Amino acid sequence: MRGCYRCEGLEQGFPTPGTGAWPVRSQAAQQVLDWHRLIPLTWACITRQVPHLGEQRRTTASLLRKLTTASNGGFIKESSCVRSSNSVQEPECRKNPVQCLLKEQRTPVEQGSMLLERVIGSLQDMGFSNAHINELLSVQPGANPQQLLDTISELILLGLNPEPVFVALKKSPQLLKLPIKQMRKRSSYLRKLGLGEGKLKRVLSCCPEIFTMPQQDIDGTVRLLKEKCLFTVQQVTRILHSCPFVLREDLGQLEYKFQYAYFRMGISHPDIVKSEYLQYPLNKIKQRHIYLERLGRYQTPDKKGQTQILNPLVKNILRVSEAEFLARTACTSVEEFEVFKKLLAREEEESESGTSDGKRASLDEEEDDGEEEDEEEEDDDDEDDDEEQL
Repeated sequence: MRGCYRCEGLEQGFPTPGTGAWPVRSQAAQQVLDWHRLIPLTWACITRQVPHLGEQRRTTASLLRKLTTASNGGFIKESSCVRSSNSVQEPECRKNPVQCLLKEQRTPVEQGSMLLERVIGSLQDMGFSNAHINELLSVQPGANPQQLLDTISELILLGLNPEPVFVALKKSPQLLKLPIKQMRKRSSYLRKLGLGEGKLKRVLSCCPEIFTMPQQDIDGTVRLLKEKCLFTVQQVTRILHSCPFVLREDLGQLEYKFQYAYFRMGISHPDIVKSEYLQYPLNKIKQRHIYLERLGRYQTPDKKGQTQILNPLVKNILRVSEAEFLARTACTSVEEFEVFKKLLAREEEESESGTSDGKRASLDEEEDDGEEEDEEEEDDDDEDDDEEQL
């Protein structure tokens, strides 16, 4: 007895009634079924082989070849995921080793030119002109352009404009040799001192070595102004901004200059800061102050801060030229002031020599006292020896 027409149709390769398909051989039908089963596995291998979109272009030909092989029934060996990782990258260098070598030789030059173009574009975006960029790149020939860009970026972040940055780098090319970590650390420290948001322009123009000088030197100046001179934090910030030369000055000289203003001239802390007194040389301060004092136009305040005359303002003494000082404040001639400066210099020399002579005399007295004590000790020893003999 024959089986049902459905089973016979499948064995002979005929479709079931109602499908409308043409008769095919059973072997072809089996291949079609196998091919449909291979599609999910093939795309799973593709997903594992191409984890990043950037690698898809390099692996397209290899993957298409594997799909074609899989559709022809050769999936077992060609679609192996283990072999595909090596077959993607090896053929290029194996086929054209000379081109790969030339490509490796060209890469550093191309990367350098691309880096230089990127640095120039960034500097132009910051507002630097082409002339400034050419000069900045020639400050240190052969330097890394990226380090130049990082240094300039840190200065721009502090609130500086391109022009003062250009001037500072021209004055101090050693700034370009600083490691970027040290540059950022010093920038953070200056922000803590309040020297940010454009306030660093004058400091950098007068004292560009603020980025290269030792940290202990800056700390010593700030500590002196706060602890010994008793300025507030805000006043210290204003002093560093208006009188950046204090960072270069000797600490002993700076302390003496403050004491001369506070005790000798009777200037208060706010007036010292407001008049920018600390930026002037001590020799100039003493010449003009003592000259006014001997003319009777300046008087040291008493303990209560009072004077019998009205002293001129500090800015009219120090912040004006010598001609204006003599004409408006001192009301004397240039010849008289020149004679006074010579006499004052002689007095200071004599006082210095007198102090040195006094020190020498005190040292001689100490030596004489020491010799007398030694002689007395020797006499006492002789007397003791005589007593022992008796």
